[in-house]
Amino acid sequence: MTTLIILVGLGIYLLLYFTYGKTLESKVVVASDVQETPAKRLFDGVDYIPARREVLFGHHFASIAGAAPIIGPALAIAWGWAPALLWVWLGNIFIGAVHDYLAVMASVRYDGKSIQFVAGDLLGRRTGRAFYWLVFFLLILVVAAFGAVLGGMFVKTPAIASAYIWAIVAALILGVLMYRMKMNFTLATIIGVIMLAISIWLGVQFPVKASYNTWMLIMFFYIIIAASIPVNVLLQPRDYLNSFLLYAGLILGLLGAVFAFRGFEVPAFSTFSPILTAGQPTPFWPVIPLIIACGSLSGFHSLVASGTTSKQIEKESDGLFIGYGAMFTEGFLSTTVIVAIAGFGYTALQNAAAAKEIEFTLTAATWGAQFTPVSSKLGLSAANLFVQSYADMVNATWMSFIPTQYVKVIAGMWVAAFAMTTLDTTNRLARYCITEMAEPLKESAKGVYGLLTNRWIASVIPASIGIYLAWSKNFTILWPSFGAANQLIASIALMTGAAYVSKKLGSKYSNVAVIPAWLLWITVTAALIWFMIVAIPQSIQKTPLTGWVLLVILIIMFIMNIIFIIDFAKGYKSKE
Repeated sequence: MTTLIILVGLGIYLLLYFTYGKTLESKVVVASDVQETPAKRLFDGVDYIPARREVLFGHHFASIAGAAPIIGPALAIAWGWAPALLWVWLGNIFIGAVHDYLAVMASVRYDGKSIQFVAGDLLGRRTGRAFYWLVFFLLILVVAAFGAVLGGMFVKTPAIASAYIWAIVAALILGVLMYRMKMNFTLATIIGVIMLAISIWLGVQFPVKASYNTWMLIMFFYIIIAASIPVNVLLQPRDYLNSFLLYAGLILGLLGAVFAFRGFEVPAFSTFSPILTAGQPTPFWPVIPLIIACGSLSGFHSLVASGTTSKQIEKESDGLFIGYGAMFTEGFLSTTVIVAIAGFGYTALQNAAAAKEIEFTLTAATWGAQFTPVSSKLGLSAANLFVQSYADMVNATWMSFIPTQYVKVIAGMWVAAFAMTTLDTTNRLARYCITEMAEPLKESAKGVYGLLTNRWIASVIPASIGIYLAWSKNFTILWPSFGAANQLIASIALMTGAAYVSKKLGSKYSNVAVIPAWLLWITVTAALIWFMIVAIPQSIQKTPLTGWVLLVILIIMFIMNIIFIIDFAKGYKSKE
């Protein structure tokens, strides 16, 4: 079963990229390399810097993926492997990849401006302001959710934390080789990959142990610095190196799934409402997009696409490879996660129970009711369950000569490297967002405007709020809160893309975006209402201040969401 599913998934992604994707490029967006991109036309040496498409693909993928395409499917296994897999595949094809590509290209045509700026220009100022607030709150929730993921993983597996620290050092050195010394690109790449391999070895040999709160403080200062320095100092070289980690992990996972020849231990379908979010029965519809928040589709991608990526694209023909291709790659990563846990997750849980001498009662019949509570009791978070299942899958093949501890660190680095990349990219995007939101103060309150647009001050604001929320460790509420905001942005960004195609390009193909956007908006809005009524009260009982902060954020987002959809309905068909 592992072999069949992984090969079918790979075939789907390759076929759709060269058919549906190429059609979007040629008939909907009509990409052309005649006009210079913002990266060249507006070059400033800090944010607008042209990047080779291989380098930019690495940055873009590492930024959009984070931990979400791993964590989401690992949590969604509570419904069974089939619902999770179908949501990943169908979401990728009809929503996620279209959303990402349109966001990249609309921003490129708008001088690298954010997707919320595009919305304001196409649909009106009020729409833009509502979108800005939605985006700002999403970015805070991303910092909170991914900070909590990383904190738990670094405490559980110190070798991963150590490996990531050494990988940052390697990235800084690579940046000097590529951009300061102008070393041959291929030679610099080889040196970078060797340094990455050494980083993993050093991580295993010299693990760094620290408490959860210590890691929160370290992340707070790190993401402020990383979000404020020029992109070619750390962001570009680090994410380029991360792309090789991705390739290695995907190849190992692909070979592991193909040659494991393993049936699935997890039931195809458990129950419509398993115990999942905040310890409550969680219905598949409408809540699934709150759990699988990136592996299928993600509004955060539009922020990366129109935030950092569009400012670095060298030519328009690179847009499909980077925007559309990265979303499909992320979908294949989620497919690998589902296959690994479906094939080996049950055994991983059994072994964890035996190691702790805890009675193990989880069966296929009780999967929906007990999977999440049992995982929590055993200390196997979604990330750690994936790491163990992935290592077991690789070890079950002819690749068993690779020491298990190194496979675990590679899998853990997938989560850690991409999650940390998402953290500092998010802080950079929040800095852009604050700068654009403060624009009305430029003339009326120059002092306040100067303070808010200072890149260091603007980086501190989202980092402070996000890390504070992560400090609570209330992951079962933080993750779906991020998911709700994320998927809400996805529906709105896709509607913006449809408006761009219709109003700016005059294309008759805007329905490829607007129909799935409406279906997603209805689903996510219903899920948000369920979440605020059923799940958030449980959080308020457990961590009152964090719960109330999240509730206020989600209520404001809900109001902004209604304002946006009213304006979209009025303005979508209106002429320029």
